Amino acid sequence: MDQDIQNRIKELIEEEHKLRTARGEGEISAGEEQSRLGSVEAQLDQCWDLLRQRRAKRQYGENPNEAEVRSPDVVENYLE
Repeated sequence: MDQDIQNRIKELIEEEHKLRTARGEGEISAGEEQSRLGSVEAQLDQCWDLLRQRRAKRQYGENPNEAEVRSPDVVENYLE
């Protein structure tokens, strides 16, 4: 499952780059770029959070499959 999450992260990063390129080339508006980027970034945060949860559970002898995707509201409001 970790590999699936990592693959999804790569897909989202590629999508983010495509959106930025499309905006730079005038193919999409700034508003459309921002809207779509917001969604991509929230999904990226969720994937990274899930991956961290799985790694932490594994490190402490817990079942990594018990990790759950948290809502964007939760992962977007973490303090770093």
